[in-house]
Amino acid sequence: MKKWYAVIGDPIAHSLSPFMHDLWMVEHGVDASYIPVHVKPARLKESFDALKTLGVGGFNITLPHKQAIVPFLDELDETAIIMDAVNTVTFDGQSYKGWNTDGDGFVRSLMTEQIALHEKVLIIGAGGAARGIAFALKRANFHDVSIANRTYQRAEELAAATGSEAITMQDAEKSLGDFRIIIQTTSVGLAEGEALPLSLDQIQPDSLVADIIYTPLETPFLKAAKEKGCRILNGVGMFVYQGAIAFEKWTGIRPDTEKMIHIITDKLGGNYVNR
Repeated sequence: MKKWYAVIGDPIAHSLSPFMHDLWMVEHGVDASYIPVHVKPARLKESFDALKTLGVGGFNITLPHKQAIVPFLDELDETAIIMDAVNTVTFDGQSYKGWNTDGDGFVRSLMTEQIALHEKVLIIGAGGAARGIAFALKRANFHDVSIANRTYQRAEELAAATGSEAITMQDAEKSLGDFRIIIQTTSVGLAEGEALPLSLDQIQPDSLVADIIYTPLETPFLKAAKEKGCRILNGVGMFVYQGAIAFEKWTGIRPDTEKMIHIITDKLGGNYVNR
């Protein structure tokens, strides 16, 4: 019987996950399909029950269901427990297990760059994405991580949970030159004419500046960093790697992420450069 997988969210039509996973399935000869399923928040439980009844082999979860799905699952991986959020569900024939591959997906993307584990890292933001990245950096043995957030208390809470340091946005701006890796996880500064999350006046050229957003490929934050002579990393790698981790959990196959990053970048209208 042909297997099938899905991604659920609200909205969902914009998701590139079906495009990506279907390409991988064809490439590796996997007899399966991957479909988008639009699920309204009020119908999450009944939709999950329907997926199970129809025999879904596993599925991804995007906004706004990443936390709401948690109580309905049989088991949670450590990544999902730490984040209290799930973006991937696997089925072993008996139980449905939740995972969170977002943070590890980002770190895998980051590690394709020329960086060292001892370098000072600044995470801007303290929300769900920042939480996943902070824990993933810790698991990857980055030891010098600071977290800055507009609400300092949230930065303190996340720093305490991850063995990091909390700093104010003002202090982050003043000491920006001390950081060699800067990771922007907020939506601040995406709107036209909106101020960036912090000033880049003190940044050091050749620092690596990352943004988890991939639409647009070059956010205003990345554009400003590039103008300062920094290396930049958009969110395409994170998107592809988090999907690749899910694909491997479902099929046992590790797909070609380098090729897919190229394809997704091209699909989004950008030029891919193998750094």
